[in-house]
Amino acid sequence: MSVTESEAPTADAFHRGGFVLVQPRKGHRAGLDAMLLAAAVPDGFSGRLADLGAGAGAAGLAVAARCPEARIVLVEREPDMLAHAGLTLAHEANARFSGRVELLAADVTLAGRARRDAGLDDAAFDFAIMNPPFNAASDRASPDALRRAAHVMESGLFEAWLRTASAIVRPGGGLALIARPQSLGDILAALRGRFGAVAILPVHPRAGEAAIRIVLRAVRGSRAGLTLAPPLVLHEGESGFSPRAEAAINGQAPLFGA
Repeated sequence: MSVTESEAPTADAFHRGGFVLVQPRKGHRAGLDAMLLAAAVPDGFSGRLADLGAGAGAAGLAVAARCPEARIVLVEREPDMLAHAGLTLAHEANARFSGRVELLAADVTLAGRARRDAGLDDAAFDFAIMNPPFNAASDRASPDALRRAAHVMESGLFEAWLRTASAIVRPGGGLALIARPQSLGDILAALRGRFGAVAILPVHPRAGEAAIRIVLRAVRGSRAGLTLAPPLVLHEGESGFSPRAEAAINGQAPLFGA
C-alpha cells in the first residue's frame, strides 16, 4: 500500500535548523518537553548517554547536536517509532552527528538479565535522560495507539524506569527527566537510595502561574541533598518565549547553568 501525503511523516527542524526530526504526521510528536529535557544535560557533555523511551529521538538528538563529543543511544520499544528514528538518522541534515548515535530496540521496564540481554548493560552509560508517559489513566485517552502508549502512565512507571536508569548509569553519572509536578512524590520515592544531589527546576507558562512541568537532574549514588533551581518562565509579553526559555529550547544554553 502506498503512503499518501496525509500519512507521510514530517521532517521538522529543531535548534533553528541545527537538526531535523522525522516523526509521524499524526499521533505522538515531539516538541517543547523533549527540548527542555535535552537542555538539562550539561554543556560539553562528552560521555555515553541513553535516551530512554526515545520515540523518534528528539531529546537524544538535541544533545548530540549541542554536545559534539557526546555518544547517544536511542532506546525505544515501539517498532514504528524506531523506524522514524532510523529515518531521522539517515536525513542529510543530521550527517554531522549521526555517526555518534545508535538505535536500541528495548523495553525500558525490563529488569535483570532480560534488561542486559536487550543491550542495556550495568553501568554502561554516563548519563540517562527520560520523558516517561505522565498522563493519568483516568485522563481522556488518545485514540492513536502510539500516542496513547507514549502518554499514559502505568502503575509503578517511575519505579521501573528509574530502576533501569540506576542500573545502567555508572556511579557518579547523571540523570535528567521531565514530568508533571503531580508526579514528584513518586519520582522522589523511586530515586531514594539510587540517585542523590537532586535538583528540581519548575517550569511555569507565565510569571504568577502554577508550574506545568518539572525538570529534574540527579547524580547516581550521591548523598547530597535536594535543591530547587531557579524556575523557568516560558513566556513573556503577548506570545513570545522568554530569553532563557528560547536559549534552552534552541540548544544555546543549558537549563541548570552547567
